[in-house]
Amino acid sequence: MDEEGRGRVWHTKSTITNNSSDDDSSSRKKTARDNEASGSGSKSESESESVSASASGSGSGSGPKTGTINVHNPAVSYGGIDPEIEENVLVIKSVPAHDVRWDATNDRRNLLGSDLDDDVDEDEDDDLDVPIKRRSTSAARRDLSPANPASINPSPAATPLLDLPSELIDAILSWLTPLELAAVSLVCHALRSHAHSDAQWKRHVLSNLPGNRITSPHPCKSWYELYISHDPYWFLTKHKIWFCDRELTGQMIVVRYDERRGCIEGYQLVSTRNKEGSEPWLADQDVHIHYFEPTVKLHLDKPILQLNVDSLENLIRGKSSSLVVRHFYSEQPMRITNGTDPRFTNFLLAKPLGKSALTGRMANEFPHGYIWPPPAIPARHRVTGQPAGVHPLATSINYTRSTSAMWQPRTRSEASDQIFRIRQWMEMGPPTLGVHFAEEVVTYSTLDPVLYTPTAEKPWRGIWVGDYSGHGCEFLLINQPEEDNGDEEPLTRLEGETEAEFQERFAQERVYRGRLEAIKLTGDANVPRGEYTFVSDDLGEDGFIGIAREPPFEGARVVKSKGHIAHMGFYNDRYIESQLLLLSYNRLAQYWVGFGHISYFERVDIDQFLIPK
Repeated sequence: MDEEGRGRVWHTKSTITNNSSDDDSSSRKKTARDNEASGSGSKSESESESVSASASGSGSGSGPKTGTINVHNPAVSYGGIDPEIEENVLVIKSVPAHDVRWDATNDRRNLLGSDLDDDVDEDEDDDLDVPIKRRSTSAARRDLSPANPASINPSPAATPLLDLPSELIDAILSWLTPLELAAVSLVCHALRSHAHSDAQWKRHVLSNLPGNRITSPHPCKSWYELYISHDPYWFLTKHKIWFCDRELTGQMIVVRYDERRGCIEGYQLVSTRNKEGSEPWLADQDVHIHYFEPTVKLHLDKPILQLNVDSLENLIRGKSSSLVVRHFYSEQPMRITNGTDPRFTNFLLAKPLGKSALTGRMANEFPHGYIWPPPAIPARHRVTGQPAGVHPLATSINYTRSTSAMWQPRTRSEASDQIFRIRQWMEMGPPTLGVHFAEEVVTYSTLDPVLYTPTAEKPWRGIWVGDYSGHGCEFLLINQPEEDNGDEEPLTRLEGETEAEFQERFAQERVYRGRLEAIKLTGDANVPRGEYTFVSDDLGEDGFIGIAREPPFEGARVVKSKGHIAHMGFYNDRYIESQLLLLSYNRLAQYWVGFGHISYFERVDIDQFLIPK
């Protein structure tokens, strides 16, 4: 859209400046929030598929170029260049992307800091983009037990702690972590009674079940027994959102606890469109708006992850009286399939790479040194992930085995609470003579809740689902990084200022500023998981284009953005001109200028899936 056409559609900055103050106030009125994104539904609809023919080579480097065409979706149309034709990627004029890549792979890769063991420097936190308010409370960090539990030799003399009232003893023990409680239980019979009380262990169980306050330890007899039955795997339900490095598309799962069966289970999160098609925009017939009414739900046919109370691991090690004397198993089989299914699945704990190992491995170009999660996603722990399907090592079992020493923990203190792996394979033939083949190791990582929890000043943070035409629906992390604003004072309401005036001033001074980046948690054959899909460098005055004045976007703030496109297999990736329409805090629209179409994005309410129905 040229400048003349843009002026017809929304009030540009220059137009607003020339208008009267009354017109300015009404045109920039803060939009109301939309309803929450639609929840899970029973209606099933198959997602659109795409056919890819990947070129040889690796990364986004050189290689034979093939004329690959995506499967056309007849329900949608484009007002400009058709993005479903592969060769059109190079026709669209690109915009500079050096600032996007630099932010992703250098300054911003340690956005959340790190709590790795090696090269620890307490002063390093001062150099991070965001102040670290708390360290990770992983099982590794809380493991204060001695290497040899038999070395605990409590003195036969009574401790003064036992002279305190029982209520005070319980209050003191409530500050301890599970491993510290287990160590206290070895001191004497009196403290053992306090340390094993249901009040202590119910608190620890519920602290790992956000949004799901169970009322009974069923099928276990006590809360203590329930906790140790799933130790050290409670971090799975605590973080709840997990995304993986499978091929280019990835996968996203929600992990929850089922009180009825006493198991930790994880199901794939999927989304389908209830309405297909597009229509020309009344304000500009050369731009087509794609319909988007998504239904987000869990694929409940088969779990991706399932850890049972009566697991083989628990049967082997038994219900030990203390966490500190139990054997550590970094790999555990999962009973997901039935007896006739030749597929087998194991759950693996992972060991994060140290700072020295990460140095130099976070390559600037895809595939970023096979590090997972990739640099665009802020994370405290990273590991060596599996090569993507377009690379020579993708199906190499020797690669997996040769690098296992780098990521497989040998002790509890080495295990991460933010990354895990799932090993899958098939066996054909009798149990003793069966053939083991098609092995795959998939790495899952989580997100710090700070990244997807909206605040008054960062209202677009969250997990979102977007429309990608022939590729179907994909899940995104919309991140609004913190800016270095020094010791900024809270904004308060002025004397004589109405609530509406204050909200408008708050939006202009605190909300419409800073960077907004949309990162794919699941991807497609063109732009894969872990990569930016669009970025707006500034929601404030530097990026401001105008206020939309034509339906269906009237009243929305429009800012500059950069859209990410690429050939199949993520070759020749580049950024093109685009515009971001801030419709509400729960709904966005992205105008892909060269392609002549507008696509929608909606917020996903993850908490609705945490309680089994």
